[in-house]
Amino acid sequence: MSLLSSLRPKKGSTQSRKRVGRGDGSGWGGTAAKGHKGQKARAGTGKNVRGFEGGQMPLVRRLPKFGFTNAMFKKKYDVLTFKDLNRLDGDVTPESLKEAGLLKEGKVKIIVKGELEKVVNVKVHKISASAKKIIEEKGGKVEVI
Repeated sequence: MSLLSSLRPKKGSTQSRKRVGRGDGSGWGGTAAKGHKGQKARAGTGKNVRGFEGGQMPLVRRLPKFGFTNAMFKKKYDVLTFKDLNRLDGDVTPESLKEAGLLKEGKVKIIVKGELEKVVNVKVHKISASAKKIIEEKGGKVEVI
Protein backbone atom coordinates (compact mmCIF):
# COMPACT_ATOMS: atom_id res chain seq x y z
CA MET A 1 0.00 0.00 0.00
CA SER A 2 1.40 3.43 -0.96
CA LEU A 3 1.15 6.39 1.34
CA LEU A 4 0.28 9.93 0.31
CA SER A 5 3.74 11.07 1.33
CA SER A 6 5.35 8.72 -1.17
CA LEU A 7 3.31 9.87 -4.20
CA ARG A 8 5.42 11.37 -7.00
CA PRO A 9 4.64 12.51 -10.55
CA LYS A 10 5.29 9.93 -13.27
CA LYS A 11 8.89 9.96 -14.46
CA GLY A 12 9.35 12.39 -17.36
CA SER A 13 6.01 14.10 -16.86
CA THR A 14 7.43 17.22 -15.21
CA GLN A 15 10.27 19.51 -16.20
CA SER A 16 12.20 22.10 -14.28
CA ARG A 17 11.59 25.76 -15.11
CA LYS A 18 13.70 27.31 -17.89
CA ARG A 19 15.74 30.07 -16.20
CA VAL A 20 16.79 32.33 -19.04
CA GLY A 21 19.36 35.11 -18.97
CA ARG A 22 21.53 33.51 -16.27
CA GLY A 23 24.82 33.38 -18.11
CA ASP A 24 26.20 31.61 -21.18
CA GLY A 25 27.01 28.47 -19.19
CA SER A 26 23.31 27.74 -18.69
CA GLY A 27 22.68 27.52 -22.43
CA TRP A 28 20.04 30.29 -22.19
CA GLY A 29 22.36 33.29 -21.75
CA GLY A 30 23.08 36.06 -24.25
CA THR A 31 19.79 36.76 -25.97
CA ALA A 32 17.82 34.71 -23.39
CA ALA A 33 15.98 32.71 -26.08
CA LYS A 34 14.56 35.87 -27.68
CA GLY A 35 16.65 35.88 -30.85
CA HIS A 36 18.45 39.02 -31.99
CA LYS A 37 17.09 42.56 -31.64
CA GLY A 38 13.66 43.48 -32.95
CA GLN A 39 10.49 44.53 -31.21
CA LYS A 40 9.78 41.16 -29.60
CA ALA A 41 13.22 41.07 -28.01
CA ARG A 42 12.49 44.25 -26.05
CA ALA A 43 10.85 44.57 -22.67
CA GLY A 44 7.18 45.51 -22.51
CA THR A 45 6.25 44.35 -26.00
CA GLY A 46 2.61 43.52 -25.27
CA LYS A 47 1.38 44.47 -28.73
CA ASN A 48 -1.20 41.75 -29.19
CA VAL A 49 -3.87 44.42 -28.85
CA ARG A 50 -6.95 44.27 -31.06
CA GLY A 51 -6.38 46.50 -34.06
CA PHE A 52 -2.58 46.64 -33.74
CA GLU A 53 -0.96 46.31 -37.16
CA GLY A 54 2.74 46.13 -36.35
CA GLY A 55 3.17 49.87 -36.00
CA GLN A 56 1.40 50.67 -39.26
CA MET A 57 -1.47 53.15 -38.84
CA PRO A 58 -4.44 50.93 -37.93
CA LEU A 59 -7.37 50.64 -40.31
CA VAL A 60 -9.71 52.10 -37.69
CA ARG A 61 -7.66 55.30 -37.62
CA ARG A 62 -7.07 55.41 -41.41
CA LEU A 63 -10.76 55.46 -42.25
CA PRO A 64 -12.81 58.61 -41.67
CA LYS A 65 -15.52 58.81 -39.07
CA PHE A 66 -18.96 59.29 -40.57
CA GLY A 67 -22.61 59.22 -39.72
CA PHE A 68 -24.64 60.75 -36.96
CA THR A 69 -25.77 59.29 -33.68
CA ASN A 70 -28.38 60.71 -31.42
CA ALA A 71 -27.80 58.06 -28.74
CA MET A 72 -27.05 60.59 -26.01
CA PHE A 73 -30.44 62.26 -26.45
CA LYS A 74 -32.50 59.13 -27.05
CA LYS A 75 -35.65 58.95 -24.94
CA LYS A 76 -35.80 55.70 -23.01
CA TYR A 77 -39.06 54.19 -21.80
CA ASP A 78 -39.99 51.25 -19.62
CA VAL A 79 -42.47 49.29 -21.72
CA LEU A 80 -45.54 47.91 -19.95
CA THR A 81 -47.95 45.43 -21.48
CA PHE A 82 -51.55 44.58 -20.67
CA LYS A 83 -50.19 41.53 -18.87
CA ASP A 84 -48.39 43.90 -16.46
CA LEU A 85 -51.49 46.07 -16.03
CA ASN A 86 -53.58 43.03 -15.04
CA ARG A 87 -51.21 42.38 -12.11
CA LEU A 88 -51.52 45.93 -10.74
CA ASP A 89 -54.26 47.16 -8.41
CA GLY A 90 -55.72 50.67 -8.52
CA ASP A 91 -54.66 53.52 -10.78
CA VAL A 92 -51.50 53.12 -12.84
CA THR A 93 -49.11 56.03 -12.30
CA PRO A 94 -45.31 56.27 -12.39
CA GLU A 95 -45.35 56.35 -8.57
CA SER A 96 -47.41 53.15 -8.28
CA LEU A 97 -45.18 51.46 -10.85
CA LYS A 98 -42.07 52.45 -8.91
CA GLU A 99 -43.54 50.88 -5.76
CA ALA A 100 -44.32 47.70 -7.73
CA GLY A 101 -40.72 47.58 -9.03
CA LEU A 102 -41.68 47.91 -12.71
CA LEU A 103 -40.01 51.26 -13.32
CA LYS A 104 -36.31 51.55 -14.22
CA GLU A 105 -35.79 54.33 -16.78
CA GLY A 106 -38.25 56.78 -15.25
CA LYS A 107 -40.67 57.06 -18.19
CA VAL A 108 -43.45 54.64 -19.05
CA LYS A 109 -44.97 53.47 -22.32
CA ILE A 110 -47.89 51.07 -22.61
CA ILE A 111 -48.26 48.72 -25.57
CA VAL A 112 -50.76 46.01 -26.48
CA LYS A 113 -49.58 42.52 -25.57
CA GLY A 114 -51.99 40.06 -24.06
CA GLU A 115 -55.59 40.68 -22.95
CA LEU A 116 -56.75 43.50 -20.68
CA GLU A 117 -58.96 41.84 -18.07
CA LYS A 118 -60.07 44.82 -15.97
CA VAL A 119 -60.84 48.53 -16.04
CA VAL A 120 -57.76 50.65 -15.40
CA ASN A 121 -57.08 54.36 -15.13
CA VAL A 122 -53.69 55.11 -16.61
CA LYS A 123 -51.38 58.13 -16.23
CA VAL A 124 -48.25 57.51 -18.34
CA HIS A 125 -45.73 59.32 -20.53
CA LYS A 126 -46.57 57.50 -23.77
CA ILE A 127 -49.13 54.97 -24.99
CA SER A 128 -49.74 53.25 -28.31
CA ALA A 129 -52.91 54.24 -30.15
CA SER A 130 -54.30 50.70 -30.08
CA ALA A 131 -53.64 50.36 -26.33
CA LYS A 132 -55.40 53.68 -25.67
CA LYS A 133 -58.40 52.57 -27.72
CA ILE A 134 -58.72 49.25 -25.86
CA ILE A 135 -58.40 50.83 -22.40
CA GLU A 136 -61.07 53.44 -23.21
CA GLU A 137 -63.39 50.78 -24.69
CA LYS A 138 -63.14 48.86 -21.40
CA GLY A 139 -64.22 52.00 -19.52
CA GLY A 140 -60.83 53.18 -18.26
CA LYS A 141 -59.24 56.59 -18.58
CA VAL A 142 -55.93 57.47 -20.23
CA GLU A 143 -53.92 60.54 -19.34
CA VAL A 144 -50.61 61.32 -21.06
CA ILE A 145 -48.20 63.20 -18.80
